[in-house]
Amino acid sequence: MLVEQNVALQSHNSFGIVAKARALVRVRGQSDVQQLLADPQWQDIPKFVLGGGSNIVLTGDVKPLVLKVEVPGRRLLDDGARAWVVEAGAGESWHDFVGWTLEHGFAGLENLALIPGSVGASPVQNIGAYGVELQDRFDSLDAIDLHSGKAFTLDAGQCAFGYRDSIFKHMAAKEGDFGLAGRALILRVRFRLPKPWKPVLGYLDLARKMHDSGIREPNARQIYDWVCAIRTAKLPDPAVIGNAGSFFKNPTVTPEQCQDIIAREPNIVHYPMPDGSVKLAAGWLIDACGWKGKSVGNAGVYEKQALVLVNRGGATGGEVVTLARAIQTSVYERFGIRLEPEPVVV
Repeated sequence: MLVEQNVALQSHNSFGIVAKARALVRVRGQSDVQQLLADPQWQDIPKFVLGGGSNIVLTGDVKPLVLKVEVPGRRLLDDGARAWVVEAGAGESWHDFVGWTLEHGFAGLENLALIPGSVGASPVQNIGAYGVELQDRFDSLDAIDLHSGKAFTLDAGQCAFGYRDSIFKHMAAKEGDFGLAGRALILRVRFRLPKPWKPVLGYLDLARKMHDSGIREPNARQIYDWVCAIRTAKLPDPAVIGNAGSFFKNPTVTPEQCQDIIAREPNIVHYPMPDGSVKLAAGWLIDACGWKGKSVGNAGVYEKQALVLVNRGGATGGEVVTLARAIQTSVYERFGIRLEPEPVVV
């Protein structure tokens, strides 16, 4: 086990913010964590789990010991009559893993193509796009307790998935509670991809692709290609312009609240949800407040999609946070809605 000192993190966060880890360990398996926890020098100090770095905003050097998750591996576990079960190491690139599943004929994750980050981060955020959420395809995961060093497995119910939410984003309020924020490091994730495969085509952007292409019964690879094209047209490539993808969650309101807003803003983009609530498009709210293309210092709002905050070159975490708070204030003052950020501020 090698503990690296003063490690630059600019290439390890998709915003491209300059910061350092005072100490960093690369985790490639369960034994690395257990060895670390058995070392008196490191066992009791605070730790920070870092995956692909696509959902964080660094506001300075990271003082806790950084556990850089690099667990590899992709494999088919079961090819049953009702589903394929596939597994990936937490350090695998999410998009690369989606591509791998399709190359091997395991359809079901195509709507989630081109989402940045690692496989291990996907259940933490319960990632979702174009009508599919991770929880719809989740089977189970293996993780390790950073306090005790014990490995454990969780199924979907135990992960307490919600909209861009899971048990991994909540702290235990008291001893005995099961919040796992800051306590668990995910090692492997398994996905159950149902048979027979059924396309998910409910989103308007996909419907437009069907219309324009003339393809009425697209296969999984075609949907994957469409999703990649849609995301590429709308969202900046983190390798070119630093960003963390969608910065705010789409807020949900009651039908009565939605009707009140529609009375004032007839063009607001909204989607009825199965539970009776209504989801509002956060990007539309931000754009309506005039933020698209605006900047605070070197942090800005992307010109093609107001939901994305970007690093225009040399932005600090403080500038990103200041911009985000200003946007939240504008949206609240105009619509009475509080936007909740998706990335974790460190």
